[in-house]
Amino acid sequence: MGMYTSVMEEITFYTGLSPAAFFTVLAMMVVVYRTVSAMFVSPEDYNKPPVVSARTHPQFQDPEPPRQPVQLGQVTDRELRAYDGSDPNKPLLMAIRGQIFDVSTGRNFYGPGGPYAMFAGKECSRALALLSFKPEDINGDLEGLGESEFTILEDWEFKFIEKYPKVGLLIPEQRALKKEEQVQDNLENSNEYKDETK
Repeated sequence: MGMYTSVMEEITFYTGLSPAAFFTVLAMMVVVYRTVSAMFVSPEDYNKPPVVSARTHPQFQDPEPPRQPVQLGQVTDRELRAYDGSDPNKPLLMAIRGQIFDVSTGRNFYGPGGPYAMFAGKECSRALALLSFKPEDINGDLEGLGESEFTILEDWEFKFIEKYPKVGLLIPEQRALKKEEQVQDNLENSNEYKDETK
């Protein structure tokens, strides 16, 4: 009986509650704990291991090996737009200062649904220099930029050079049209030459 009395006195001393109040609060805590626990895990499943292992989840499967970057050569803005990630069979490309980079390894960032998807398939020097996501800034126009913006752009350019392969150069539409006209002229000249030699 002496132990029971000393335990009851200790409860009153440490908690400031009578033994009846202490055990009532303790019982209420157990009931609340069991009720809240039952909301999240049923008692039958409490000690069972998870049904689906994280290793079998598709997110954790080995990804397909990265493709070798395809060298495109000289490309116009219009041709670059085809590499915006909408076609999963094409590489994901973006341009900085006229240099085209294959950012396919960063598909989580630059692919559809990614935080930087708006840059894919476009020349985005101005947006990177201004640290802007505005659609009107996603272009290669560097006019009106200050020294600090050029420093930021240069930093981005170095990051891309280190991380992603360069696969081509962006050329203006006019140069592409002239190049196409030259090819047509060469074809016509070669056809004329063939006609003369017959």
